[in-house]
This record gives sequence, structure tokens and C-alpha cells, in this order.
Amino acid sequence: MIETFLRFDFLQYALYTGMMIGLLAPILGVFLVVRRMSLIADALSHITLSGIAFSLLMGKYVGFFAGLNPLYMGMIFSVGGSLLIEQLRRVYTFYKEIAIPIILSAGIGIGVIFISLANGFNNDLFNYLFGSVIAVTQSDFITISIITVVIIVVLVLFYKELFFLSFDEEQAVISGVNRKLVNMIFVVLVALVIAAAMRVVGILLVSALMTLPVASAMRFAKGFKQLFFFSVILGEIAVVGGLIAAFQLDLAPGGTIVMISVVLLLLSILFGRNRKIKWMRKPKPSSMIEQ
Repeated sequence: MIETFLRFDFLQYALYTGMMIGLLAPILGVFLVVRRMSLIADALSHITLSGIAFSLLMGKYVGFFAGLNPLYMGMIFSVGGSLLIEQLRRVYTFYKEIAIPIILSAGIGIGVIFISLANGFNNDLFNYLFGSVIAVTQSDFITISIITVVIIVVLVLFYKELFFLSFDEEQAVISGVNRKLVNMIFVVLVALVIAAAMRVVGILLVSALMTLPVASAMRFAKGFKQLFFFSVILGEIAVVGGLIAAFQLDLAPGGTIVMISVVLLLLSILFGRNRKIKWMRKPKPSSMIEQ
């Protein structure tokens, strides 16, 4: 099966791109789950859909957009949505969680309008919604490779700050962490991963890849770094297995990847250690960061 993927360029692009997404999505998903912000991925995915629909709509009337990869416009909308979420979280100080459904609702509304103006769904839009093995181009592969490098570098540079903010935001601020800047950087990274993953997993299913592997890994991990390790392993198994199965069985890759993630989650619930995850309850940062 792997030999088939290595024989054709478009399958190689899909496989390598999927492996990069399988790395990035669970890593950021760990921070989202720990910070109880899992739904932000759904909100940004719908904003990304609006950007894709807008790009495809404008492509009918403007020559520039006709030759532009819709991935770029999706990223612009997604990053813009992430910044709006952070702004709304500051506006609604005591009800920060309301920022997510606001952006999610706006994303759905704007997306539906753009889709209706474009005379409904077409094959390209369906590929973005549910993913496609053959839709990943060399341009997508290069763009996502650059995003992967950028995100890994930023995560290495801001790992301690993100860790402290995830477990004890008040103490982190007292210690001198720039909460506003770090939170803004983090949501932008999430937005970029969601936009990058839509080609393989699909816009409507990408949030599952950011949460399901993490939920499964939580049944085994004894510490924060182990949670990263197991989440990435499970994410890669789901992505690679899903792409191969989707190609062999002629299925939508997004749905196949998600269902493999669901199966892994069920197995982790059945056979994982039935422990209370004490280390996730505001541990001492100095000791927890070593685990």
C-alpha cells in the first residue's frame, strides 16, 4: 500500500502533508484541551470555510482570484477570526467562552452567503469540506511545510509561556508572562493549522484531529510531555491509516481519519489506565515541566 503512495506525486503530497498535519494538530490540541478551549477549532474551521467560499466566489469574476490558491484566503479569514476571538474574550471578561459561539455563528452565516452567491456547492468546495487525497497540490505541500517549520519554531520559543498560561494563568502573569501577546500568537498558530489541514482532513472535521488523539493519550500519559508524545503517535496513526484506507476503499479521507481516531479513543477508554489525571490540576510548573 505504501508503495502505491510513493509511486505517484499527488499521493506523496497527500501523505507527507497528512503526516505534518498529524504532528501539528495534536500538539496544539494538547494546549487547547488543557486550556478548555477545544471548541475554538470548530469556530475557526467555519471561518476558514467562509474564506474558501469567498475565494471561489471571487474566482468567477476576478482573474487574480481565479489563479489564487483558496488556501491563502482561508488562512487570512482564519487568522482574522482568531484575532477577533481574542478581542471578544477581552470584551466579555467574565464570559470569555461566549467569544467562540459568536465567531462560529458568524463563520457559518458568512460562509452560507458566499456559497449561495456562488450558486451552491461545487466539487472544489466539497473537497475542502471533507478532504481529498487527490486534491493536495505541490503548492499546498510547500505552503504547509513552511507553516510546519514556523509553528514548531514558535512553539519551541514560547513553550514555557504557553505551559504556565495553560495551568496557572494568574501566576504566569505575576511572573511576567505577556498574556495578551502569547494568547494572540497561540490562536494564530491554531488558525494556521486549521487552514492547512483542510485539504487532507476537511474543514468540518479538522477539529476532531486536534482533540480526539489528545483525549485518547490522556488515558496513558503520566505527564505533560508524555501527553504530547502519545497524542502525536495516535494522530499520525489516524492520518496515515486514514489516507491509505480512503485511497484503497474510495472514501472521503477526512471521515476515515476521524473514524480511526474514534476507534483509537474507544480502545483507550476500554484498555487505558482508569486513573484520575491529577497532573492536570494546576501542578507546580517547575516540577511538571520536567515530566
